[in-house]
Amino acid sequence: MTIKILHVITGLGTGGAERMLQKLVCDLRARGHENHIVSLTSIGPIGRQLMKVGFKVDALGMTSVLHLPAAITRLGRILRQTKPDILQTWLYHADLTGCLAHWWSRSPATLIWNLRCSDMELGNYALSTRLARRMAIWLSHRPWAMITNSVAGQRHHAALGYRPPRWEYIPNGFDLSIYRPMPGSRTIQDEIGLPSDAFLVGMVARHDPMKDHEAFLLMAKLVLTKRPQTHFVLIGKGCTIETPIFAKAAEQLKGHLHLLGERSDIDRLLPSLDLFVLSSAYGEGFPNVLGEALACGLPCIATDVGDTAAILGDCGICVPPRDPARLADAVLTLIDAPPSTLQELRQKARRRAEDHFALEAVGDRYCRLYQEAIGDTFQQPPPFGANPSPGGGL
Repeated sequence: MTIKILHVITGLGTGGAERMLQKLVCDLRARGHENHIVSLTSIGPIGRQLMKVGFKVDALGMTSVLHLPAAITRLGRILRQTKPDILQTWLYHADLTGCLAHWWSRSPATLIWNLRCSDMELGNYALSTRLARRMAIWLSHRPWAMITNSVAGQRHHAALGYRPPRWEYIPNGFDLSIYRPMPGSRTIQDEIGLPSDAFLVGMVARHDPMKDHEAFLLMAKLVLTKRPQTHFVLIGKGCTIETPIFAKAAEQLKGHLHLLGERSDIDRLLPSLDLFVLSSAYGEGFPNVLGEALACGLPCIATDVGDTAAILGDCGICVPPRDPARLADAVLTLIDAPPSTLQELRQKARRRAEDHFALEAVGDRYCRLYQEAIGDTFQQPPPFGANPSPGGGL
C-alpha cells in the first residue's frame, strides 16, 4: 500500500532535523511511498540535494511572522492539490503553520507533529520561535500523534503543556553503509597537513549558542597545556576564521585549531578523528552527529543534555554541560588510554549503532505509525476551538 506523505519543515539547511528528514524520505521512497517536501523558508542545501535525486520540493519564502497568513494559504492550497494521506510537520514553526493550514484547507490528511529538541533556551533565539512554541502548546491536542526523537524531549514538552492524543518515540536513524569505520583514514590529516603523531579531536556542529563552542575552545586550551600533540577540528556552518570567536581562538591555539566550515562529506571526515566531542549546553534531543560518530566507530565524549547519555551508553564519557574543565579531563583520559581500550570503545560504538540506530529499523517505525494513522477512523481533531481531550501520558 502506497502512502502519500507531505513533509513540512521550517527550512532545509544542514541541521539535524533537516538531515533526518532527508534520510527518512529516501528510505520511504525505497519502500514505495510518495513524499513531497515543503520548506517554509528557502530551498536550502538539503532541498537542492533532494531535488537533484527527484523529490518534489517547494519553498514558501517565509522570512517573517507577517508572512504567516500567506504561508498558511499557500500550504493549504498544496494540501488540496496533492491530497496526502499524512501531513508530517517538523519543528515549531512548521508544526504551527501546518496545523493552521490543515484546519483552513479542511484536509482529510492525518496530522502528525515531529519534535526534535528538548529544553531550548529560547531567549537566545528569535521572538517568532517563542511565539510559535507558545501557540503550538495551545494547539497541541490537534495532531493525531506527536513524534519525539528523545525521551527528554517528550518529558520537557509534556511539562510545558503539550497534550497530544498520542506520543510516539522514534530515535534518529543512520545509514550504516555510509557512516562506517574506515581504519587508517587520514582524510582530514591530509587535507590540513597534520603530523603523523597528531591526536585529532573533533566536533561537527553549526555555530549556535546551543552547541557551546566556547566550552569546546576552553577545553582545547586546557588539553594543549598537557598534551601539545593534540589538534582540534571544528566542522559546521559558521565554523570559519570569519567568525570572531574562532578567529581569536585560532590565534591563541597557534596552529592547533582547524576550521573546516560547512561540509557535505561528514561521512568521509568523521572516521579521520581519534575522538569525537559534543559540547552542547542545552536543547539537544537526539543529536545526529553523535549517532553518526558511533556508527563510524569513534570513542565519544558528550555533555549530559537531552538523551545524549542514553545514546552514548558505555561507548565513551558523559560530562556535565558548561564545564570545560570536566570536558578537558575526559579528553585527557581517552588520549592517555591504552590502545586496547580505545579499540574496545570503537567496537562498542559501532555495535551500539547497529543494535539501536539503524536507519532501516527507524524507517520501519515511521511506516508502522503512518499505517496506523491512515487506518484510524477517529483520526480527525475536534472542531477548531473545541475543548481538547486529555493528552497522552509519558
